[in-house]
Amino acid sequence: MEFPMSVLKSFIAGQWVGEKPAKALPSAVNGEIVAHTHDDTLDFKNAVEYGRKVGGKNLMAMDFQERALALKAMALYLQEHKKELYALSMHTGSTKGDNGIDIDGGFGTLFSYASMGRRELPSGNVVHEGPVTPLGKNNHFAGTHILVPRGGVAVHIDAYNFPVWGMLEKFAPTFLAGMPSIVKPATSTCYVTELAVRLMQESGALPEGSLQLIIGSTGDLFDHLEEQDVVTFTGSAATARKLRNHPNIINRSIPFNAEADSLNSAILAPDVTPEHEEFDVFVKEIRREMTAKAGQKCTAIRRIFVPKDQVNAVCDKLKEQLSKITVGDPSVEGVRMGALASIDQLEDVKANIQELLKTSELVVGGEGNFKATGDGTEKGAFIEPHLLLCRNPENGCGAHDIEAFGPVATVIPYETIDDAVELCSRGRGSLVTTLTTRDPAIAGRIAPLLAAFHGRLHLLDAEAAKESTGHGSPLPMLKHGGPGRAGGGEELGGIRAVHHYLQRTAIQGSPSMLAAVTREYVRGADLIETDVHPFRRHFEDLQINESLLTHRRTVTEADIVNFGCLSGDHFYMHFDEIAARDSQFGKRIAHGYFVLSAAAGLFVYPGEGPVLANYGLDTLRFIEPVAPGDTIRARLTCKRKIDQGRTSPDGHPQGVVVWDVQVHNQNDEMVASYDILTLVAKKPE
Repeated sequence: MEFPMSVLKSFIAGQWVGEKPAKALPSAVNGEIVAHTHDDTLDFKNAVEYGRKVGGKNLMAMDFQERALALKAMALYLQEHKKELYALSMHTGSTKGDNGIDIDGGFGTLFSYASMGRRELPSGNVVHEGPVTPLGKNNHFAGTHILVPRGGVAVHIDAYNFPVWGMLEKFAPTFLAGMPSIVKPATSTCYVTELAVRLMQESGALPEGSLQLIIGSTGDLFDHLEEQDVVTFTGSAATARKLRNHPNIINRSIPFNAEADSLNSAILAPDVTPEHEEFDVFVKEIRREMTAKAGQKCTAIRRIFVPKDQVNAVCDKLKEQLSKITVGDPSVEGVRMGALASIDQLEDVKANIQELLKTSELVVGGEGNFKATGDGTEKGAFIEPHLLLCRNPENGCGAHDIEAFGPVATVIPYETIDDAVELCSRGRGSLVTTLTTRDPAIAGRIAPLLAAFHGRLHLLDAEAAKESTGHGSPLPMLKHGGPGRAGGGEELGGIRAVHHYLQRTAIQGSPSMLAAVTREYVRGADLIETDVHPFRRHFEDLQINESLLTHRRTVTEADIVNFGCLSGDHFYMHFDEIAARDSQFGKRIAHGYFVLSAAAGLFVYPGEGPVLANYGLDTLRFIEPVAPGDTIRARLTCKRKIDQGRTSPDGHPQGVVVWDVQVHNQNDEMVASYDILTLVAKKPE
């Protein structure tokens, strides 16, 4: 197998930089040189300024919706070229399954944030984080919160184990938030990241300056960061502490998010025995976590807590499962586990195994007859799975403190499930723990106790196993991070990750001023009332605060009876005069859904027009009862417009309009309040 002796380039200030070869990067499979880092000096001051001025400007020329569409375009382009990434990633030791986690997982994260951005973020670059809180008796003065782009750059320092996903899971929410990224991948696998960045650049969807790439050292980069910037880090806890304590980070209070190594666990609850399906599910989960990415995952299972009377059964089953794993060159048919990322990593794992053996014994691995499959693999960074057993954890267990970052895990027996929780907590904070149980009562009692020490809990039974994405798979929709040793940071978690890169600010003022800032109608703000019904306006012509006050309708007993017969809702409060008289309302009242229907009848424009469909209600509240003889009217106000770039099935462009609806009675008391969401056509081209 031959490789081009290429020099990897940094992508700095819009230029690919790197001519002089520096460090050789060998294939983890056979030791052949894949590429070299470059020895060219980078101007980090210029890189940071370029990110702020050029990248920031170009990103702010777009809004949340447009950036979401750009993420989707990048994901589609990367997906078209994934075979190139697969082929190169194989030299990091990744199998096809590992590439599914790293490469396809990275694409999936881009797609997820593109989708979440279009669904959950507004048009424009201001997120209104309500509700609005009145600060005066007559609502002349109110307050709320907004989230806005920070105006700085985000420096992302990534680990070697996920050269694609590790970059994209940070880049996606950063980009969506309108913040340019400077990415520093780990050196040993940076050739895969460099290819991914080249492809993103080729996609045409990456605005100039929104992504820069550092190959090699960060030099004096941290010296040029300012208060509006952000640093994220994935790697060892020791390196995280060193970077977090950089004088400029401390002096300028620059946000620093760390996701560090952690000693994650799997707990077999005492209600599960070898006769149960959950027992096999538990063993399968451990086998997968020990061998996926050759155990090089920050979420991999390192400690296995098992009831004392099940230790032998678990060890025997794992020994059987692990003996079937073929380790070697990922290009060879039948290989299920590849190499560690580098020879240095191999030596580190071997050293940590020796430390663990001071308090544990080997169950699997270390027999001395291991040979990786494939030509030239004797020069690769291969190691067989190692399963250890700490028989007497009360006398000390190195697995609570030592992480061998490879296919290594330690079985630890426990007496009671509460003992398991206490032993698990000795890891001093972890990213994830799996609790396997058949009993919801055990999960209900134990999960809150475990949650204090973990960023994520994976509750596993036979039902969940049918669709579970696995213990070690962070999902874009859920938080990734953990307390204590795990770094104390947070990534992902749906749209929360975008909020991490935005500045939250409280704003105070009159409702009209708040509406102008939030670009949303705020109750009490000045209204726009015209002779044209709002439902007759196209999306572009409709103004925030445009409002309609309807005519009145008096609710009759016949209305209530007819609605009850039509809906089948004969609840006693609507039909039983005596029971209703004894209730807290003291009288019969109308159905809440009748009030909604009656209000719609008051404000809906019956003729054909731009409003195409109502697809939901938000924030619905029934505030005061409506009785026969009450008179209601509604106020409909354009609250928010979202241009998601969507079209109807027949190709006509349309946008989303959110309407504020207030229904009042004859005493001007609000009886119902809600938002209605509609699709509104844009003007024909």
